Amino acid sequence: MLSRKNKLLLMKIVSLFSVVRGYNIPIIVLAQYLSAIFILAPQKGALHILLDPNLFIIVLASGLTIASGYIINSFYDSKKDLINRPNKSKLDRLVSQKTKLQVYFGLNFFVSLIAFFVSFRAVLFFSSYIFLIWFYSHKIKKYPIIGNLMAAFLAVLPFFAVLLYYKNFYEVIFFHASFLFLLLLVREMIKDLENIKGDLVSGYQTIPIVYGETISKKAITTLMILTVIPVYFLINIYDVGYMDIYFYVGFIIMIFFGLKLWKSTTKEHFLQLHNILKLLIVAGVFCIILINPAVLWHGKKLLTLL
Repeated sequence: MLSRKNKLLLMKIVSLFSVVRGYNIPIIVLAQYLSAIFILAPQKGALHILLDPNLFIIVLASGLTIASGYIINSFYDSKKDLINRPNKSKLDRLVSQKTKLQVYFGLNFFVSLIAFFVSFRAVLFFSSYIFLIWFYSHKIKKYPIIGNLMAAFLAVLPFFAVLLYYKNFYEVIFFHASFLFLLLLVREMIKDLENIKGDLVSGYQTIPIVYGETISKKAITTLMILTVIPVYFLINIYDVGYMDIYFYVGFIIMIFFGLKLWKSTTKEHFLQLHNILKLLIVAGVFCIILINPAVLWHGKKLLTLL
């Protein structure tokens, strides 16, 4: 059996894992690798991309930066989370604020250090990313509209690190990024509806607090309708292979989502909508493989020769 000291240590590790939302990081890592393999550099082949040490550092730095972002976000939102997420907040508080800050600065220093092995440009990118996350958590998050836009932008930014590495600025990438950005923006606005009580007590000026719940729902509905634009281009103009199945199914889910949105009135209802969006986004990550599954064992060039 574990001693009391070891139990305490294990609980603190679990608490820190909860703070950095360790369950989200692997999804982001997977999304970056799949984007590189199937969208940004399919001609290189999966094995070459997976064994690329520079890409590994970029993906690792992205994951650690996001983890540190969750820490600083938890640091500033500790009061609000006591109301919005009481159970998670109790677990997160097993690690002191001092320890959180030490881990935060330690992760950021390590990210800057390993980025040097890629290039000075990588150091500038991740230094800027770290600053923007801090600035968002410290200031921007409390304001309506701009806070939502910046949150969605920061969530998409890790993919630009991979994009800059391969320097493949194809138009199709813009439409993939636009679709993801809109989904993330909808998710942020759903979170505002879900957390309205804690935001109000903490003095956050979110869209539902400033403009009302009805305006917030109208804005979310508009954003959902706008997702049709990038999806149209991805399906009809560009070749996304079998991933068009995901977009068709996603369209049906979003119709159901929109109907449920206007019937939702409680925190539990908005939490269900939040979870639907998360599942849709995660499913989108795995469905990237459907663009061209053969890339896993061939390069795009090899396919043209067969």
